[in-house]
Amino acid sequence: MAGFQVSQEISKGGLPTAIMARLHAPVYASRLRELVRLIIPRLKQADQILDVGCGSGALGRTILDDPCCPLDVKVLGLERARRRDCLIEVGVYDGGIIPYTDRSYDVVILADVLHHAADPDQIFSECVRVSRRLLVIKDHQLKGFLAYARVSLIDWAANTPYGVPCLYRYYTPAQWEESNRRHGLRVLEEFTSMSLYPYIYNLLFGGSLQYMVIAEVPEIG
Repeated sequence: MAGFQVSQEISKGGLPTAIMARLHAPVYASRLRELVRLIIPRLKQADQILDVGCGSGALGRTILDDPCCPLDVKVLGLERARRRDCLIEVGVYDGGIIPYTDRSYDVVILADVLHHAADPDQIFSECVRVSRRLLVIKDHQLKGFLAYARVSLIDWAANTPYGVPCLYRYYTPAQWEESNRRHGLRVLEEFTSMSLYPYIYNLLFGGSLQYMVIAEVPEIG
């Protein structure tokens, strides 16, 4: 999900786009609060964090601004193109190879990125490579009644206003389990149902459609 500025969307996409962005605002704010609530307890003083596919950097900024954030934490974003409304420092990459050396960051975050990737396994591997300690993945999963239709709808509504293409490819719970195992993750916390959104939105698009894992990466060698 990308950050937004309603005034910019009016100039880029017209009134319908601005309306969608305005409707999306409370949903996005609720999502940010919940993600930060789950991530903050896992951080340590002076952690270096890389947020891959960070959009405007809203998640990183919210982590840094949280009163419970440990001292001297730094967050760098990484995107295919740097946006004008970036809230944190953002580097640029090609969407595949992360341009940093092995174990460059204490924590790497992938928040609703993998289902947009042309090669999600490559991004997954790259994030494991550059992390010293933790990998945090938040994404969708196909679980529950009309799961594909519902998750596709929320994906479209959350990204279309900002020009983010949707591939409509999502993992099942079994695929998440297999992928975590294949990349050598040691799962610390796994959330197979999440209350991310305001009540009505969450009934339709939250719960078992949402997936998150906080895991330790394997040691080198």
